[in-house]
Amino acid sequence: MPAKIIPVDQAVGMVLPHDISEIRPLSADDGEFKGVAFKKGHIIRPEDLEHLRRLGKERIYILTLDDHEIHENEAAQAMAEAIAGEGVVGSGRPTEGKINLLAEHDGLLKVNIEGLYRFNLLGDVMCATLHDNTPVSKGEQIAGTRLIPLIGERRLVEEATAIAREAGGLLRVKKLRSAKAALVITGSEVFYGRIKDSFEPVLREKLGQLGSKVIRVGFAPDDADMIATEIAAGLEAGADLIITSGGMSVDPDDVTRAGIVKAGATDICYGTPVLPGAMFLTGRIGEVPVLALPACGMFHRITVFDLVLPRVLSGEKITREDLARLGHGGLCRYCKQCRYPVCGFGK
Repeated sequence: MPAKIIPVDQAVGMVLPHDISEIRPLSADDGEFKGVAFKKGHIIRPEDLEHLRRLGKERIYILTLDDHEIHENEAAQAMAEAIAGEGVVGSGRPTEGKINLLAEHDGLLKVNIEGLYRFNLLGDVMCATLHDNTPVSKGEQIAGTRLIPLIGERRLVEEATAIAREAGGLLRVKKLRSAKAALVITGSEVFYGRIKDSFEPVLREKLGQLGSKVIRVGFAPDDADMIATEIAAGLEAGADLIITSGGMSVDPDDVTRAGIVKAGATDICYGTPVLPGAMFLTGRIGEVPVLALPACGMFHRITVFDLVLPRVLSGEKITREDLARLGHGGLCRYCKQCRYPVCGFGK
């Protein structure tokens, strides 16, 4: 790295080539401050010298760049622009050589995992992201990128940005559609009033949190034909998402799956490598997705349903391959205080 070092006393009038950070204590209530004391491009003034000494800067670097070299801030800006796909924005000017990437709107984060791997494999450049398929909110940080050294090879940064651009951006945030859901609550014990249904309020809340609503609730006993009839009634009411609950186990009276088949569902995938949620089902009736929850959806706060629903609302057609990939990370740890999605479940 072409550079020369001069004593801080001789640095007046020089332009800083990089940010200089500072950590200092504040009040007992406010903790400490960590941030930029002097930004890149700052022209050093006589009154700055004592401050620089307090930061331990007895000497100042003055850099000279050749044509084949690139400064960390320029590199971060170029990489952030290439990484950001649809629904992703940068945080502004680089800070300490890094730019954060933010969700432009609420939605589902999609990460080009292979492209990200190729990008980071280059060395001297980095991008760290949240997990693929993480629900995110507008303004939330989803990634950060930077050049690792202060000065790097321009060729390497160009190679990194090319990888990101070829992928159309390494990150996207897909908007979730507002679904009109029909619920079909199955089980003779609920249908005949022997027990109170607990599924409906849970499903209403989960759908509402993602911007969707319930337009119809139907109840059916353990009878495949009646389950199919209730599904048809939901479609007739204008539902563009069907959700059934219960009756997905192996007992002889668990016939919800048969009812879904009778209703005309195709592309059915029954069973997932996720706990809780092994007996979950996905399918379609025409273009309308069908999700069938086993009883675990009533007893556990987070299940496979929470992993699949945002993807369905983002327009994905869930395949057996998609479900098979959920096995890695598909074991819930049943924490006493659930912090999903800030955990490894489904990642």
